[in-house]
Amino acid sequence: MKLYYAPGSCALAAHIALEEAAADYTAERIDLKAGQQTSADYLAVNPKGRVPALVTERGILTETPAILAFIAQNYPSARLAPLDDPFAFAQAQSVNSYICSTLHVAHAHRHRGARWASDEASFADMRRKVPENMAACFGMIERTMLRGPWVMGDDYTICDPYLFTVARWMESDGVRPSDFPAIEAHMKRMSERPAVRKVLAFYPA
Repeated sequence: MKLYYAPGSCALAAHIALEEAAADYTAERIDLKAGQQTSADYLAVNPKGRVPALVTERGILTETPAILAFIAQNYPSARLAPLDDPFAFAQAQSVNSYICSTLHVAHAHRHRGARWASDEASFADMRRKVPENMAACFGMIERTMLRGPWVMGDDYTICDPYLFTVARWMESDGVRPSDFPAIEAHMKRMSERPAVRKVLAFYPA
């Protein structure tokens, strides 16, 4: 398999999951600042022009929740999801869907305002709202989704690298990690995992 990634992107979550699963994969960096995501070569991989994209023997997968679920299901011995419990697996998918559809979108308003408006004044207003919206998202996760040392409780799952990935955006989005002690502790636990330390070498701060 091949993972297309970019530093600072949510591809980090899939990258960590592949490493946790001991998957046989390679990683290819896409230079977002240089616009490589809009090149003909990359658009042939992912017409959405975004990362991550995971090339598998059956085709190409995009969207982080889908890629994470695929990794968990393709490597069941890694125990990255409660695959034998449909309800618990749906709960994990619910967390990852919230991160993807709500938190990540709130984050994108800081520097992707052109997706939603064309007036520069609107972009500025979106940026001003980002700290409040991101804090609300992390508050929701802290209060209702983070069940224990890991997102799903005692068991490490595909939710954990995804939360870790977006939590790394806190300070740049004007959110104080110390306001969310459970998430801050989760980030520390994640940073101590060997797979995470290995993958972070691909994602300079």
